[in-house]
Amino acid sequence: MRDEMRIRTKKINKRWARLIVAAGMLLLAVACLGVFIHLAGILTSQQEAERWQGDSDTEFSQVSCFLPADELIDLKEVNSFRIDAMKKVKEASLDVNGEEQLMLDAWSTMTKLNVSSAHGKGEASVIAVGGNYFDFHPLRLLDGDYIRQSDLMEDRVLLDEELAWLLFGGTELQGMEMKINGVPFHVAGIIERETDFASKQAYTAGMGLYMRYDALLKLQEKAGISCYEYVLVQPVKDFAINAAREKFPIGRGVILCNTTRFEYGRLMDFVLQYGSRSVQTTGVIYPYWENAARIVEDWCCLCCLFGTLLLIYPGIMAAILLVRTFRKGKKNLEEDVLPNAKAKAKEAVRVRRRRHWEKTHPEEMAEETRIAEEIKKTITDTENGTE
Repeated sequence: MRDEMRIRTKKINKRWARLIVAAGMLLLAVACLGVFIHLAGILTSQQEAERWQGDSDTEFSQVSCFLPADELIDLKEVNSFRIDAMKKVKEASLDVNGEEQLMLDAWSTMTKLNVSSAHGKGEASVIAVGGNYFDFHPLRLLDGDYIRQSDLMEDRVLLDEELAWLLFGGTELQGMEMKINGVPFHVAGIIERETDFASKQAYTAGMGLYMRYDALLKLQEKAGISCYEYVLVQPVKDFAINAAREKFPIGRGVILCNTTRFEYGRLMDFVLQYGSRSVQTTGVIYPYWENAARIVEDWCCLCCLFGTLLLIYPGIMAAILLVRTFRKGKKNLEEDVLPNAKAKAKEAVRVRRRRHWEKTHPEEMAEETRIAEEIKKTITDTENGTE
């Protein structure tokens, strides 16, 4: 008896241990999911489609095109792609109320230039931008305003904090004059670099500034565009990225969809491609924000992988529990529920047949009733006589 109790106790303890382990692994999987969701939302450079869509029911998608250093494009090719993309939208029979409502784009390139002011000088990393660049990259302003494609003057620049302190010794500098490669420019504002861990790790270019791409062309006539980004209406799956695949002069470059880059299926594909993803043969030099996105992708891949692995054991335990519950329920059904149901069904059928017979055979029914009454009376008389 004691041995049986010990065996039962051991079995119960094992079951509880398994349940506790499964619950712990499930909690860790949920934690991985929480980290994944957090990481997927920290980069504002990957979320322009969501911001552009706003409360609209129309779906949009963000796409980035990165070009090799020896295959840069110019504004003519950008404008040509814009036209082709909007033609594709019209061919899809969409109601086009204006290009600005269905498409938003920006372009940029990177270089280094000499900068100077009355207080200091040095070499700065320059990102020359065009279109709606700061919609895609809403850097925090410490002073002044962004530079825009619609500005009448091209001689306005944005400085980061480090360069602002070098040239002027402060950050409230809107309207101050400086020189880039000896050409006068004016400070439009001061920006703060992104503070997320991935951007900090990816940005290694040192002090820098932003200027209009048009202005850079006056300093470097052969400066080409290395990065083109756009948001386009998405009436069907992959519509926006297919526009670039079909019409954009990408050459050996890379086209990717920012909107779907943190989806579970895509990240698990990266896990399967582990090792080969780091090999670069296209000649593309990614800007820091794309390198930051790839850092986040790597961490998201780990979260998805560990989360998936952690769910295997709880999933098996849940399947075993469901099978056992099903078997127990089936046994109860066969031993208790079904026999009772069959008995009740038989009784119901018997009663229904009896009522039908009574309706169709009234004379026999009357005779049966008479006989039953006589028998009852006889029994009653017998009982009275006995008394």
